[in-house]
Amino acid sequence: MTENKKTEKQRFDETEAEIEQVELESIGNKKEFVVTSMMSMLLGKKDGEIKQLLNQFEDKSELLVHRYMGKMYFNGSFLVIQGTAYFPGFPESDKYKISKKLILSSRSEEVEPIEIPLRNSKLATADARFPLGGYEGEVDFQKISEGSPLAIGDYTMKIEVSQYIKGEWRKQTVSLGKLAEIKGNYVHSTTMQSYSARSNKKFKLTVSYNGLSEEIKVVSKKLSDVNPLDQLEGGEVTEGRLMRALKRKYFKLFYKFYCTLPVSAKKVAFLSDSRTDITGNFEYIYEELKKRGTDHKISFYLKGSIKQPKSLKELRTLAQAIATSKYVLVDDFYPLIYPLKIRKDSELIQVWHAVGAFKTFGYSRVGMPGGPKITSLNHRNYTRVLVSSTNIVDKYAEGFGIAPETVMPIGAPRTDLFFDEAKKAAVIERLKEELPFINGKKVILFAPTFRGNGQQSAHYPFGMIDFKQIYEALKDEYVFLLKIHPFVQNKPEIPYEYNEFYYDVSAYREINDLLLISDQLITDYSSVCFEYALLDKPMVFFSPDLGEYMSDRDFYYDYFDFIPGSFASNTPTLIEKLQQNKINHQRLEIFKNYYFDDLDGKASERFVDLIVNDAFETAEEVVEEEIIWGRVK
Repeated sequence: MTENKKTEKQRFDETEAEIEQVELESIGNKKEFVVTSMMSMLLGKKDGEIKQLLNQFEDKSELLVHRYMGKMYFNGSFLVIQGTAYFPGFPESDKYKISKKLILSSRSEEVEPIEIPLRNSKLATADARFPLGGYEGEVDFQKISEGSPLAIGDYTMKIEVSQYIKGEWRKQTVSLGKLAEIKGNYVHSTTMQSYSARSNKKFKLTVSYNGLSEEIKVVSKKLSDVNPLDQLEGGEVTEGRLMRALKRKYFKLFYKFYCTLPVSAKKVAFLSDSRTDITGNFEYIYEELKKRGTDHKISFYLKGSIKQPKSLKELRTLAQAIATSKYVLVDDFYPLIYPLKIRKDSELIQVWHAVGAFKTFGYSRVGMPGGPKITSLNHRNYTRVLVSSTNIVDKYAEGFGIAPETVMPIGAPRTDLFFDEAKKAAVIERLKEELPFINGKKVILFAPTFRGNGQQSAHYPFGMIDFKQIYEALKDEYVFLLKIHPFVQNKPEIPYEYNEFYYDVSAYREINDLLLISDQLITDYSSVCFEYALLDKPMVFFSPDLGEYMSDRDFYYDYFDFIPGSFASNTPTLIEKLQQNKINHQRLEIFKNYYFDDLDGKASERFVDLIVNDAFETAEEVVEEEIIWGRVK
């Protein structure tokens, strides 16, 4: 009974205390109201302006920011940062009432500060009073200025903490604090690049941390600005625009002249501006022609890049070959040939270097960034195109702006390799000798496609992949081969201490050979997945920039319904998928049967049969009758 009375008394006292507190707060509010009203009348300002004025005289010590940097790690120009930042006097557990962001402020008043949002996280010390006191985030200096590298200038980097306190948002912008495990100063320096069809720029990025002042400075300087059409790989300068224009006219005049000569039914010309050796589809078609022992006259006109100039003699010889050959084969974009009217007795055949249909190309990209103009002549004069399946005929017809009747689903000759066991074994043995570092290790092949709108602007954002994390997780069991697309102009920055794990095999032209020695493939939006599917091996699709790529390029199919393998959007997930080493055989079989009509290794035979038997029907009337995109001049 006494205990119950005591409890009731305690409850009464607590209630009385609460009433007293409310009264005190009410008195305080009344005082604030009176003071605000009087000052408003005296100064002729609004109540809100008076409150802001009074706030300036408050004791700011309660809003001091406790901060500390636990990690500041760079992968090239890609920064990963973690730390703590919070107001010690105001614990907060509601994520909607506290936010943090990095602020990059330029010394120039004309440059607006750059804000980089951070994610709230738990404190490293697991202090229960401040469950949202930590932060983590990433900064891609390569794309920070509206998709371009950080604008030239000197910056300071600070952190802004915003929190909803006592009915209003309060914020403080301060230095990031002490950097863990760094007693003195720290400097990171790297390069950044931007690529476009007319301007390839290179920048120097320097980030320095002063251990005494705890200040972080960021400096961006431009190192070079080059027109990609004026420079070849290795720094060799190409011809100027005027010379290129004069040569195009010269080429057209010679083509018209040689069109007065008869077409030779036995001449086959192979043209490429993306390879200097007989590889890919060209190799398998050529080998099949030789095996038949035909009397066809075969000639090759090969350059490593569309930027490589052709001499006047080469242009004259090329014009003669195109004008007088029955069969003219190209395997990629070939700009010199598109303005020409192909002769009635000739066939311009695109044997395309890629298999299947994945990312959109050609006229499927009209209206997209880097897409062609609707009036362009590119690709439209093909009389035949080879593809691997009837299911993708419409995609190639749309992409090349040609009639579906000209697209032939007889297979890709280069895929014959995957059905030739003897040749596969020979290739594997040869590569074991040429690449001795693969012996005794499992092999991961990294083969992404390029970013950019074409050969002049092609690059790859290597900052998306953390080479250090991959090395530490997989170095004991694997070697990691990098096969970067030949168009890509920038190079990965891999520390020398990883040189017995990472090997750059980009110079090796034929990727299908490398697929044979690989245990797993990492790709993204590349058509290499079609060939690798024929080997029934696991693939991981590493696509951190999927959203951006879809908005700029897009796909013919839903990305996640399409990919015949695992998906990873960051390096930790990529490592996890590689370690799992799983494959969905049922999904892979469906994929192969959809994108390949004939899984027999006889695509080269079918194509050469058409040449030897002169079995191509003239498609000129069909092409002229059906206009796919706009008006063809």
